Amino acid sequence: MRHGKKFNHLGRKKGHREAMLSNMANSLIEHKRIFTTVAKAKALRGYVEPLITKAKSDSTHNRRIVFSYLRNKQGVNELFSTVADKVGDRPGGYTRILKTHNRLGDNAEMCMMELVDFNELMLEAKAKEGKSKSSGKKRTRRGGAKKAATVAAAAEVVAEDVDVAEAPEAVEEVAEEVVETAAETVEETTEAVEATEEVVEAEVEETPEAEAAEEPAEEEAEVEAEASEEATEEAESTEEEDASEEGEGQDEEEKKD
Repeated sequence: MRHGKKFNHLGRKKGHREAMLSNMANSLIEHKRIFTTVAKAKALRGYVEPLITKAKSDSTHNRRIVFSYLRNKQGVNELFSTVADKVGDRPGGYTRILKTHNRLGDNAEMCMMELVDFNELMLEAKAKEGKSKSSGKKRTRRGGAKKAATVAAAAEVVAEDVDVAEAPEAVEEVAEEVVETAAETVEETTEAVEATEEVVEAEVEETPEAEAAEEPAEEEAEVEAEASEEATEEAESTEEEDASEEGEGQDEEEKKD
């Protein structure tokens, strides 16, 4: 009877189930990645991960225990040499299950099961992310924050060098110096702001004067253009009148003849 048996039987008897898991474990150790159903992958995870933990300590006793499960000399050698070297520093969680699709026919959930330390692409991506996070620093354009940081650092250094209990006057002097430097920085920033405002106001005042100077120049140019157009029209009209008079004179001569 099934009383108390909560693991997945996978629709098989004990002997068939253990043989299937042994073959799947050998395939995973050899190829480092297999494709199967999600239910079989979860059952295989509980079967193969204790064997990988055994492979961390290479001894004859552990080899014989692992061989009793795998029944494959090549699989045992691969597990105790290549796989154990890769996962030596990992405290469990040697496999990863990634769901892929549903199988046609019975619509079973399919997945890819792999050994975590043998996916080179994901390891490289994680290494790049770690480098970018460690080296990435936010840059700002404001210089006031840097000045304040330098002033605070100087105050901390001086405060460390001077004992407060022994020399309270020195601490007061340091505090006064910090206040003076902060006031100087504030004055510099206000002067810079005032200078920029003056420049902007001067530019605003110059713009209407330039526009006023440009307006009469534009009017003169328009007047000259109109005068030139009228001169050309008058010349054309005089040419037409001369041509008409010559034509009339020729007609009168022909009539007289």
